[in-house]
Amino acid sequence: MNPNAEFDVIVHGASGFTGRLVAEHLAKHHPDVRWTMSGRSADKLAAVRDEIGASADTPLIVADADDPASLRAMVQRTKAVLTTVGPYQLYGSDLVAACAEAGTDYLDLCGEPAWMRQMIDAHEAAAKASGARILFSCGFDSIPFELGVWFVQQEAAKRFGGPVARVKGRVRAMRGTFSGGTAASLKATLAAAARDPQVLEYLKDPFALTPDFAGPKQPHGAAVAFDEGLDQWTAPFVMAAINTRNVHRSNWLMGQPYGADFVYDEMVLTGPGEAGEAAARAVTAANASMGAEGGPKPGEGPNLEERKAGFYDLLFVALAPDGRQVRASVKGDKDPGYGSTSKMIAETALCLVDTPEVAGGIWTPGAALRGKLVERLRERAGLAFAVE
Repeated sequence: MNPNAEFDVIVHGASGFTGRLVAEHLAKHHPDVRWTMSGRSADKLAAVRDEIGASADTPLIVADADDPASLRAMVQRTKAVLTTVGPYQLYGSDLVAACAEAGTDYLDLCGEPAWMRQMIDAHEAAAKASGARILFSCGFDSIPFELGVWFVQQEAAKRFGGPVARVKGRVRAMRGTFSGGTAASLKATLAAAARDPQVLEYLKDPFALTPDFAGPKQPHGAAVAFDEGLDQWTAPFVMAAINTRNVHRSNWLMGQPYGADFVYDEMVLTGPGEAGEAAARAVTAANASMGAEGGPKPGEGPNLEERKAGFYDLLFVALAPDGRQVRASVKGDKDPGYGSTSKMIAETALCLVDTPEVAGGIWTPGAALRGKLVERLRERAGLAFAVE
């Protein structure tokens, strides 16, 4: 981390929909933090600065993914870059490279596991050498899931004498849309898989983000199923493909406290009986149309009232070999794709800057910051963690 940096955090892409929400959160809740905005257009950045009530003397930085030199100049000025400019496989590679070389921290909202693996292979050594901490997936995918598993495992360790090798992640309720950026990332990933067979292999591999380690067979989670333990029907969860991989990477980065035989899956709970089964099939059909025309486009999103009306309620069940279990929940007070995500990545960036003892390398937020991030998100980002 650059000790002589002009800024603590630069929000890159602040004129986009999510980037603007991040900048607004910093302006309203962190007046003492040295932060600023960057993007392709100084005029658009100035408009955002004025609209969110940021100080008129907030510096504005013009930097563009098409101009790697501008990215290298930008990262020299800050301790951390927080970027909302996706799909990251199209617009993020040069920025990751610049941060890894300069020793500047990097955070994003990436849900693109094949690209993340490519960045790990290309830049892990440089990040460790320079001291840069690279954190992918700092929004709804995958912080509530990563930390939800960590949280329930802490309680399992208290009750059972150690973590368990089986955890279920279940979405109990959620209101709000996924972001237009998520849909765009899905399209870009499918296009990349069509061009490169290796991308497809990464997408199919639950351990794609743990180089040189492959754990046990995992539940495929791709079809409607009845969960006997919870007495409910379940549907595939569209974000499981990224969340499960980040959870396994967290376990690996922390030295496998959950065990080398750890099994984890995520599904959506839809209720018991015929109604629950019908709802599960409806969710599955809706998943198949994700990214189709009619959803939010990158740069678009719900209005303030819609974001306030959104929420999510996640259940984590830690199962001991003898049948005992611990249940914990993670709840968010805004819509997952925008309102909650923008607060999460902003607070994660500040938490990382405030935690210089974390070594350089490509981390998950949960493995890097653990309980410190849980407490910060409780206090400042509207998340609730509870043992049930």
